[in-house]
Amino acid sequence: MIQRFTDIFDVPDLRKRVLFTLGAVAVYRLGAGIPIPGINGDAIRAIFDAQKNSLLGFLNIFSGGALGRFSIFSLGVMPYINASIIMSLLQGAHVLPYLDRLHKEGELGRRKLNSLTRYLTLFLATFQSFGLTIAVTKMPSPGGIPVVSNPTWAFYMMTVLTLTAGTIFIMWLGEQMTENGIGNGISLLIFAGIVERIPSAVYNEISLVRMEEKGLIGELFMLALLLAVILVVVWVETAQRKIPVQYAKRVIGRKMYGGASSYLPLKVDQSGVIAVIFAVSLLTVPVTAGMFFGQQSPGVVKFMEFWSRGNWIYQLVYALLVIFFCYFYNSVSINPTDLADNMKKSGGFVPGIRPGEPTAKYVEWVLERITLGGALFVATIAVLPDYLRHQMNVGFFFGGTSLLIVVGVALDTMGQLEAHLIMRHYEGFLKKGRIQQRWFNVGSQ
Repeated sequence: MIQRFTDIFDVPDLRKRVLFTLGAVAVYRLGAGIPIPGINGDAIRAIFDAQKNSLLGFLNIFSGGALGRFSIFSLGVMPYINASIIMSLLQGAHVLPYLDRLHKEGELGRRKLNSLTRYLTLFLATFQSFGLTIAVTKMPSPGGIPVVSNPTWAFYMMTVLTLTAGTIFIMWLGEQMTENGIGNGISLLIFAGIVERIPSAVYNEISLVRMEEKGLIGELFMLALLLAVILVVVWVETAQRKIPVQYAKRVIGRKMYGGASSYLPLKVDQSGVIAVIFAVSLLTVPVTAGMFFGQQSPGVVKFMEFWSRGNWIYQLVYALLVIFFCYFYNSVSINPTDLADNMKKSGGFVPGIRPGEPTAKYVEWVLERITLGGALFVATIAVLPDYLRHQMNVGFFFGGTSLLIVVGVALDTMGQLEAHLIMRHYEGFLKKGRIQQRWFNVGSQ
């Protein structure tokens, strides 16, 4: 295994891609630690320490701790993901014919769609940065110390401009990582923000055991349960439903072609972490809207208490959004009619199923059922560990959403690394089989 990892640096192009990815992640982590001028660091840290088990604390984890420091990257990639969701929904619902035409124009249309997504990201980043700036100036810290001692119009303008520029830079950085590095850039930035806190979380758990605030047996049990959940997540994320395909024999000239057997692989969880990331992004919209009214408003305070992690309504909405986006992603990424037509043109057919429309209906029937199982599994993993964490006070790294993102992004990145190695006649990371990957792209239209 160690030898296979060292093979990565033996290939010049692959080594360049890996180093570029690591350098980009380092730049992102450096920017996440640069605070915006005029902010009382102790006060903002006290607020997020008190809110670490709430939705704000979760958003802080998603931003890699940048929000808790109120750094130049506080908004993270959320505006870009929200813009991608809006563009995908508009295309999927066929609301704007112009978007449908761009989607069918190939590479040129994809570039125009990406440009529209960037403009929408700019608008959302400006809107959210303004709301976040207002909320910060009105947030009461636990010690009564104001976060901003002198909130002037100059401070508002500078902060909104800085936060918006930070989001646009992260969007550009993620796109560069996708094009010139390994893996999906936006997903890797989210991944880096999550794993950055794992060492401190593990250290805190060990400290609690040493101080006898938590039992050693209980911690070992939770560790074993965590490993078991990771194994199950990896198993489901790589699971496939293989539809057998038989190719008819054809005589072309003096040679006979076809007659081979193959299969059509359909993943149980085709969307991967996309559904989870999209669901979390939509859940932040009410929080962003509430920021405009300030945390001191009684109505906003009640709403924040109601719309909090651990609340059964919040968990139910979260699970339903995950299931919706699993189905939505499959409807956008897989077209059973096109699959059936391409299979028919190449002389392929599913044994016992007529080519053409019956094959498309059969593929759609199979896809709907495996998607239901995969969506229910992802929703359970996303919600149940978070609920147990609130009830049993388990460490942050056991969060279901974080677990799904970390495992999913790691699998896809390893799959791309392995594909590059095999393409250059190197062995893969596994002795038997290959690492399955989805080749998804957050924000790709």
